[in-house]
Formats: sequence, structure tokens, C-alpha cells
Amino acid sequence: MSNVSCLKLISYLCTIMGTLLDIGKKPYNHYGAYLRAKYDGKRVFKIIVDGNFTCPNRDGSKGYGGCAYCNVDSFTPDSARKLPTIREQVEEGIQRAVKGYGAEKFVIYFQPNTNTYAPAHYLKALYDEALSVAPEHVVGLSVGTRPDCIDFEKVALLESYTDRYDVDLEMGMESIYDSTLARINRGCTHEELQKALGLVQHSPLDICVHTIFGFPWETREMMLRYADEINRFPQIKFVKLHHLHIVEGSIMGVQYKRQPFHVFSLEEYTDFLCEFIPLLRPDIIIQRLFGLADQELLIAPNWGKGKSAIQTYIDKELERRCAYQGSNYQV
Repeated sequence: MSNVSCLKLISYLCTIMGTLLDIGKKPYNHYGAYLRAKYDGKRVFKIIVDGNFTCPNRDGSKGYGGCAYCNVDSFTPDSARKLPTIREQVEEGIQRAVKGYGAEKFVIYFQPNTNTYAPAHYLKALYDEALSVAPEHVVGLSVGTRPDCIDFEKVALLESYTDRYDVDLEMGMESIYDSTLARINRGCTHEELQKALGLVQHSPLDICVHTIFGFPWETREMMLRYADEINRFPQIKFVKLHHLHIVEGSIMGVQYKRQPFHVFSLEEYTDFLCEFIPLLRPDIIIQRLFGLADQELLIAPNWGKGKSAIQTYIDKELERRCAYQGSNYQV
């Protein structure tokens, strides 16, 4: 019996006993459940590290100003911005995760900017330093990057850690349309993502792609086609689904203030997810359904809810509409 069929059966039983959410099941493959199963129920927490990288569309290699939606401070925690060394960032992050969340195991997550945008020997020094902190409790390395900053040498470097850690390579797909990528000053094309995915086709790395939904010139039908593109790459294990944020310090922030444009309400975004998630290949693990920006930097959309309340609202609506991951997936 397929995962989708199992979920439908459980859902039927829960009409008598309760809901899927009541028994800890969600209508999609979610990252929390994956981590609990993989690490024997241990609490696993990502520790965000800032390696002080830049991006090729910031430093002049491909352009200036960065992606039009981006202000890196909007998703970088204070601890990563203020602490001067990699070691101190990891130590502080672990302390906060243990005290605040009861974390027991940790994934080191190089998140801000482009974390493969340097020579391989330099990258190795940074990754090694981060992984040397609390080695008995660190189980993984996650590296966020752009598809045009991946090559054989960097793939080989990341693969060299897979005998000791789970290694997650996260690439920003953002949109599947080159017209959108050009309009947001991305500095790379969808073809470059396809080439990068080709480099890791048979790799032991866990591949994650990141998408942004809600660019105002993309229609709902255009955004739903993202699922077909993700589905056709079996090497994609994880996805992060985000809605478009408009933040201070970004190009789109200036544009929005001059002439506001439509952004998703929580209800609209949830409605979209209820159609998108059933199209998604059922084995893919969803790390995130939405993103959060620093409230001090967020211009729009302000949903007026915290992370937990947003998650609960989306999960309940997906379940209410029987929007199971993969239920409309076609091979």
C-alpha cells in the first residue's frame, strides 16, 4: 500500500477516533517526523552559521545588489550576525537550542548568502571548524548555496563528509522561469540548476531545493508547474516551500513602497498549498511550508500570527480538504 493510500485509510479511521493531526500524522512528509525516525526520537536542531560569504550577484561577478527580494539580515539570527568566529556561533547556537528547545542532536547549517562561493580548501577549513564543536552530538552538515556555485570539486568536498554525517546540499531554485530569475536579479538561469542537479544525480548527498511562491507576475498555473519540475529529478529529497516576503533593505521593498502589489494572504497561500502539495511526488520530504522574516524588517505580508499558529492553520486546512501529498501526482 502506498504512503498516500495509508494516509487516506488513517484519515478514514480518524473520522471515528479523531484527526490525523491528533495522532501526530500530517497529510505530507514533514521534516520533523523524518528526523525523529532517523535519530531514534532525539530532538534534532539546526544551528545556523554565518561564514561571512557574499554572492556573485552582490560582489560584481554577475551583478550588484543581490536578489531583488533579499535582505540577508531578514533570515540571519542575531547570534550568527554578532559572534565573530564559527566556533563561537556554533557553541552559542547549541547552548540556546539545549536551553530553549531541549535539543539533543545538531545539524550545522551554513545558511546566509552563498556558502560554496569560495575555493574548496577555504570551504573545508570553515566546515571542519564548525563540525569540530561537540562532535559527539553533531549529526549533520547543511549547506545553502546557488546552483551556479556548485562544481565537481565542491561536490567531492561535501561528499567527503558523508561517511560521518548526513550532508544536505540546499540549492535555491526560487522560480523555474528564466524571465522571473532575470527580473529578480538572480544572476543565474534554471538551466544552471538543472546542470547542478546533474552533478549530484548519483551522489550520497541529500539534495534540497528552495522555492518562492507569489511573485506577482506569475499566475497560479505557472506556480503549480513547479511541482512537475521538482518531481522529475529523483535526486531531490527535500524541498523548502516559501511565500514571497517583502522586507526592508531589499530592492522589492523599495518597489513595494512606491507601488504596492499583491502578496499572499495566509488564506490565499494555504489555498495554493492545498492544490500544490497533492501534485508533489509522495517520497519528497517537506522541510518547510512557509518562511518567516524578522518582524522588524518585514513589510508584507504580515499575517499577524506566530510560527506555531501559522503551521497549525495550514496543517488543519490541508487535512480538512484531504490535500494529501502525492494524491494527484502522476508519473
